[in-house]
Amino acid sequence: MYRGLTVAVAIPAYRAEATIARVVTTLPPLVDRVVVVDDGSPDGTSAALGAISDARLEVVRHEKNRGVGGAMKTAFRRCLDLGADVVVKMDSDGQMDPARLPALLDALLDTGCDYAKGNRFLDEHALRDMPRVRLFGNLALTFLTKMASGYWHIFDPQNGYLAARTSVLRRLALEDIADDYFFENDMLVHLNILESRVVDVPMPARYGDERSSLRIGTILRRFPLRLLDRLRKRIWQRYVLRDFSPVALFLFLGAPLMLAGMAFGGWAWYESAKTGVVSSTGRVMLSVLPIVIGFQLILQAVLLDISSSPR
Repeated sequence: MYRGLTVAVAIPAYRAEATIARVVTTLPPLVDRVVVVDDGSPDGTSAALGAISDARLEVVRHEKNRGVGGAMKTAFRRCLDLGADVVVKMDSDGQMDPARLPALLDALLDTGCDYAKGNRFLDEHALRDMPRVRLFGNLALTFLTKMASGYWHIFDPQNGYLAARTSVLRRLALEDIADDYFFENDMLVHLNILESRVVDVPMPARYGDERSSLRIGTILRRFPLRLLDRLRKRIWQRYVLRDFSPVALFLFLGAPLMLAGMAFGGWAWYESAKTGVVSSTGRVMLSVLPIVIGFQLILQAVLLDISSSPR
């Protein structure tokens, strides 16, 4: 227990036979329960878990691999059943320092937020230690996730070291959240729809010899389209269905205007190039004006979305 809160640690484990014992046995005494989901590991992860002597530990095994999100949803549900007040997610690869766990819990208690997550970019030493490929990938995904999730003040969305109040986990439609490595990003989108408050906590990672199954090239190919889909869902859920907002109005007016202006401008340019006749000033203005007005409306929607970010 920590400052009156019952704390459960949820760990998704896949091919973690070499690291899982160290992760579990180094958890501090403030942790009341540990739920490890063996996500269909084909190696000796199950045997390694069976050899751990810790009364706090409970192991749930998936017969088939469901992905980190699928494992976390199973762990979340079990932690809710156990009556925890806060659930902390840690990975099984040993890259998350257990000594930093109180910082996440303090962030929840001291700020009153619903969800606290690590941010490696707030630590200068962590930036120097972070592999360049991971650094580039996180920077690219951060901007897209800011836009999709609406948490414009949050950075490093791929950081999986997080703590959540079970009061907000009970409100989440866990079945709608992604099962794969998109899980952390998708969580932020669903939290924003509920207007949950999220806070970043300086949290340097520890990069050792562990091999991650996360491939940055795959992520950069797949995530952008999924984030755009989540942006659509968030705008519809939060700014239309739950409370019709000027954000939706500006987007619904601005996007068609901008697209119409670009389409007309493209057609006019093609006609001019085909015939050799320079387009008239009026035709140019019919293209430029909708683009300018549409862009201004979209920009205003973005500014309103930023000011509406739950803090």
